[in-house]
Amino acid sequence: MIADLDHFRLFGTHQRQARPILLTAGRLSAEFTDSGLRTVCYDGVEVLRAVSYLIRDRDWGTYLPLIENLRINENDDGFLIAFLARYKGNAETELEVSVAISATISGVLTFETEALSQTGFETNRCGFCVLHPIIGLAGTTVTVEHVDGVVEQTQLPFLIEPWQPFKNMRAITHNVMTGVKAECRMEGDTFEMEDQRNWSDASYKTYVRPLALPWPYEIPVAKPVKQRIALTITDTRIAPKSAPFSSRPNPAVVVTHGVKSGTIPHIGLVVTPEEAKATLAARQHLADVAPQELLFHFDPLAGHGKEAFEDFSAIAGIHRGSSTLEIVLPCQQTAATELTLIAAQMSASGFHPQAIVVSPAVDRQSTPPGSIWPQCPPLEEVYDAARAAFPHARLGGGMLSYFTELNRKRVPARALDFITHCTNPIVHASDDLSVMQTLEALPFITRSTRAIYGDKAYRIGPSTIAMRQNPYGSRTMENPAGARITMAKNDPRHNSVFAEAFAMAYAIQVLDAELECLTLSALTGSFGLIAGQGEPVIEGGKRPLYNTIKWLAGVAQSKWQECVSSDPTHVVAFIVEGAKGSYLRLVNVTSATKNVDVEAFNIKADDAQPMVALGPLATISLNLKDNPL
Repeated sequence: MIADLDHFRLFGTHQRQARPILLTAGRLSAEFTDSGLRTVCYDGVEVLRAVSYLIRDRDWGTYLPLIENLRINENDDGFLIAFLARYKGNAETELEVSVAISATISGVLTFETEALSQTGFETNRCGFCVLHPIIGLAGTTVTVEHVDGVVEQTQLPFLIEPWQPFKNMRAITHNVMTGVKAECRMEGDTFEMEDQRNWSDASYKTYVRPLALPWPYEIPVAKPVKQRIALTITDTRIAPKSAPFSSRPNPAVVVTHGVKSGTIPHIGLVVTPEEAKATLAARQHLADVAPQELLFHFDPLAGHGKEAFEDFSAIAGIHRGSSTLEIVLPCQQTAATELTLIAAQMSASGFHPQAIVVSPAVDRQSTPPGSIWPQCPPLEEVYDAARAAFPHARLGGGMLSYFTELNRKRVPARALDFITHCTNPIVHASDDLSVMQTLEALPFITRSTRAIYGDKAYRIGPSTIAMRQNPYGSRTMENPAGARITMAKNDPRHNSVFAEAFAMAYAIQVLDAELECLTLSALTGSFGLIAGQGEPVIEGGKRPLYNTIKWLAGVAQSKWQECVSSDPTHVVAFIVEGAKGSYLRLVNVTSATKNVDVEAFNIKADDAQPMVALGPLATISLNLKDNPL
């Protein structure tokens, strides 16, 4: 058990997550937590990332249930879980869901529910979400059975699909390993799959109720809604099977040399008008971090005007690097009229950024499948107007929101100098494991962007744990208690070692995208490097994230070489050429100490150990004797 003070240092909150309960049925294992199943494995190989029964509100927030009468029985034949989940909705409405989960040593797991409301219950979604992992499954062959009985052999997408790859689903079967198949059968409604890598979730999500149907919708009064998930493992191996996973020792993570190499991108910080004066006051920290880029945010719909440009000009005047202005275009008048006015205000303030990013305000909101696209001027017209208004600046386009929106509304890039988008790890889930697992999706996001836009210059950010803007609802969620919640405007982990490890691992995961610039924070405020009240460091001091961003800025434009981890869900690494030689940089993205085998590297004598004990969420550098770059 992590001590309370250490827990606060690691996660920025004293609130502890419920510890999962590991249950086994022969070679089948699963973790029960938060009224659902996580990490469903067979013979130690992950089969399903999660099976959850979720209730979403009209802003796609998740209702949290009150669990009653929980019973867990485990014996030699398998396990059984049963409980009642109560949900409270708007206007004193209520919903009760009876749940039964069972697994047998024969390799069959079932998850059954019956929902009943005596009041009626409004929801955007009420039912199962089944998550398949992406590592080892992306691009592989699967069998999909549809609700009309048609069965097709197809593939899980390797590059990220903007829309649902499979609809009208009844079952999906995939290969777990040689000789082992897993069928997931879904009953009680029509299911479809979306590629959750769009949102940087590390999963393919099969969910109930097609998005083409209206939402929110009403669960009728006193009418039971039954659903069932059945996972069936078929093991045809003839050779003697290995020992059950739960009885195997925990091996060390082995890190070896990879083959990819490149140059570390510029590092940016975002500056909003609301934080501009605080940023200016923290000029010593700005000089110390020394980012190559400042990304200034400007949104006339939020009341930003000439005063913002005056502050931006003052900050740019003390910044040693370059500046970019991102403009949320209201589109209430012609693009030319609005951009000409913004350019005049900017010029009058003496603010002259080297680059401009322009994006219509409506494109910050998601347009889900089946929805009507909002009114928006042609982007070619917007970009032409931006070129005319800012003739001396580089022009960027894409989305000020997330890759999801960029993938679904692919911008005409011919007129652009660079493409940009953000990511956010708490769109669908906010627990520590899910947030860190989003790192697995980042290489797929960058590969998909490169497949669309080729070798166009490419930027990412600002990408932070907290959500700066919600494309999927009317608002970001308030979080006064500092809890781990989805779509929150602030997140306690940003104040902790967790954010330090997350940002470093994020940078490693996007290295081979050959980014021009990566922005992972602000200097001040809830997305910043400087602490506020009630944090693990004193107010005005440096959040742990400060260390990562300063270090990355210090090695920007240096050479890097890929490292291969035997378990990238636990430890990621790369080699970087610094001012005093080459370093092996290791990051533990888990809350447990990990033994890391670094025997493949020629570590300097004072650091030389074939095995390194890497503490929870720790980031370390090991000096190398030679220079492999």
